[in-house]
Amino acid sequence: MKPLFIHPEIDKAETLPAEFYRSTALFDRTKTDVFLKSWQFISDANILPFAQHVYPFTLLDGFLSEPMVLVKDEKEEIKCLSNVCTHRGNLVVQSPGRERKLTCPYHGRRFGLDGSFEFMPEFKEAKNFPRDCEGLHQFPIERWGSMLFVGLNPQFGFAEIIAKMKERVGFLPMSDFRPDSTLTREYLVQANWVLYCDNYLEGFHIPFVHKDLNAVLNYGKYKSELYERMTLQIGYADEGVESFNLPKDHPDFGEKIAAYYYWVYPNMMFNFYPWGLSLNIVKPVSLNRTRVSFLSYILDPSKLETGAGAQLDKVEREDEFVVESVQKGVSSNFYRAGRYSPVREKGVHHFHRMIAEAIGKGELPT
Repeated sequence: MKPLFIHPEIDKAETLPAEFYRSTALFDRTKTDVFLKSWQFISDANILPFAQHVYPFTLLDGFLSEPMVLVKDEKEEIKCLSNVCTHRGNLVVQSPGRERKLTCPYHGRRFGLDGSFEFMPEFKEAKNFPRDCEGLHQFPIERWGSMLFVGLNPQFGFAEIIAKMKERVGFLPMSDFRPDSTLTREYLVQANWVLYCDNYLEGFHIPFVHKDLNAVLNYGKYKSELYERMTLQIGYADEGVESFNLPKDHPDFGEKIAAYYYWVYPNMMFNFYPWGLSLNIVKPVSLNRTRVSFLSYILDPSKLETGAGAQLDKVEREDEFVVESVQKGVSSNFYRAGRYSPVREKGVHHFHRMIAEAIGKGELPT
């Protein structure tokens, strides 16, 4: 056996080996070592329209399948709690609506809207009760515009991620971005979730896979910037193509920027265009099946079908085709691993190093 390792120097490194994308054991390790230590998108804040409103949901259903509940309390502060009763594990909140208290329908254990334990019938004789652990676990939550994010057992801060993105897109009025459910799309990709992210993290394939997108981007200037737990790809616009109107104090002022593509470890993609934001969430289903949600936040609807942000469904289908083809290829008995382009695949190398470091002692057959 040998450990999973990616050389820190890209010009010497090999990619994740084919076995990584075929190993059920390593796929399961990503649940505990990657996703349970991450931040995840929950929903738009308007899902809680009133004070004392609750909304139960399952985070990454079918993968993590973590029962949670969003709560807007009396002061209209939003919290995210475990939706698992600390008595016998029943789901506390069964449906969205207005609630003054959270009461488990199984045996009547009651909690406050902050998750604190309040009352349990028939427990007067129980010794050393209540314990400190009787309340519902409260998860850290961050808000950006109207988007809500939850930290499971996060190994990094999400406020720092948002702050880094604001260096480039902070001039955009996020409070004016409006979710448009009519543009929401769900895609089922017959490939490992890491392969989907691999594809996103490099512009190397654009001239070969996305002819229409390549026609509006200046591929020669396309570049990637690497940050802690995040990668930024900058798509420069060709002449005559829709681009951002950047303020004078912007780091890219004077450049024609068609898109800012942010990937946040491990599975969130923030694609900013002049029309708004396409937020893509990559959701593992099984070893070789992945669900991808496309959520649209509109700033200027008149620019929806212009520039790099046009024909997103077509671009996605083209990506799916090649990613599913790669999944078949890495299943070959004769493919072991590849090398990285030091110029074009910095983002993929960055991601692979994070995966290898997270899984730690995960081992592969020699």
